[in-house]
Amino acid sequence: MTSVLVVDDSQFMRTVIGNILAENGYDVHRASDGQRAVAAVQKHDPDIVTMDVQMPEMDGIEAVSRIMSTNPTRIIMLSAHTQEGAEETLEALSRGAVDFLAKPSGEVSTDIAGLKDRLLDVVETVARADVSSLAPSRAAAAAHTATAGSAGSTANSRSGPAVSEPRTDAGANAASRSDAPTGESDAPAGSFREHPTVVVGASTGGPKIVEGILYELPRDLDARVLVVQHMPAEFTDRLAARLDELCEYDVREAEDGDRVSGGEVLIARGDRHMEVAHATGDRLRVRLTEDERVHGVRPAIDVTMESAAERVDPPLVGVALTGMGRDGAAGISAIKAAGGTTIAQDEATSPVFGIPRQAIATGDVDHVLPADEIPGGIATALSTEVETHG
Repeated sequence: MTSVLVVDDSQFMRTVIGNILAENGYDVHRASDGQRAVAAVQKHDPDIVTMDVQMPEMDGIEAVSRIMSTNPTRIIMLSAHTQEGAEETLEALSRGAVDFLAKPSGEVSTDIAGLKDRLLDVVETVARADVSSLAPSRAAAAAHTATAGSAGSTANSRSGPAVSEPRTDAGANAASRSDAPTGESDAPAGSFREHPTVVVGASTGGPKIVEGILYELPRDLDARVLVVQHMPAEFTDRLAARLDELCEYDVREAEDGDRVSGGEVLIARGDRHMEVAHATGDRLRVRLTEDERVHGVRPAIDVTMESAAERVDPPLVGVALTGMGRDGAAGISAIKAAGGTTIAQDEATSPVFGIPRQAIATGDVDHVLPADEIPGGIATALSTEVETHG
């Protein structure tokens, strides 16, 4: 039986969430704050934790850090419908939480009625996540412990992303970061093809991976980067702001009609598809639509990748990252058919291997890489020494 630890300082929410899970066959434990949650994880070794963010004694962000450094566990954050809630949730995701769920807006709100299906869906998805890809290394955990309490719980005080280091069997050690991306073949500065475009798609487990890739992506590449991360509208603007603080590229949430040039990143706005409307020379323009959902999601990776394949001249790179479902598979095939290079994240470093697996199954993926080697893979694909792609 799958066991779930429900962590919330509200007895009402602990009861509501716990009862929903118990009635659907889960073994439920409960804790009222982060400190008790850390102890409960050590005692019960649950398969999944649902974690509130704002709690007394120890908040959910610190609890995530402690749990992931000592007893790596699949964690779902329960986020408030506020800007502060979005920022806190993104911080928790960067520290190892797998996914998040928006809390009902009030304890007696009719939103409670819609909580059951959303909760069960996210728990079912997270239950398949590979927690080993989310756990920080001992070095990263020690670094966090040394700075805990003085660094705060926001990204503003960090010089780099609070991402867990890649698995040691994946290649380079991300603890020794440099201006060039990690990976087996970093292209030298100034040797990149002109006006490259990179389209990145991700879902569950994606924010932390996207953060690491953009942090490592060489600024000399001067790429136009489009990122589609399955995420509600309340979160994509905060994700863009967070990434803008952490990486050398200029990052913003896309608006209808936006133009993007080299060295800029557009994050698809939640609940809007992002299409490449036009591309010429060193700039391309996007449009946002409210067209029907694709694969049940909006924004859809396929929409952005397929429009890029149709309207953007090479050099073009498509990247399929962690997540559930098959969104992005058709887009990867379209980019490959258009003469672009295609990359999929490998299973060992994907918290959820659905999207990469489906992309690989098309037969149109050129390179399957661990997360820490993807920036180097992009750079190599766009090197002037690489003229053809196999």
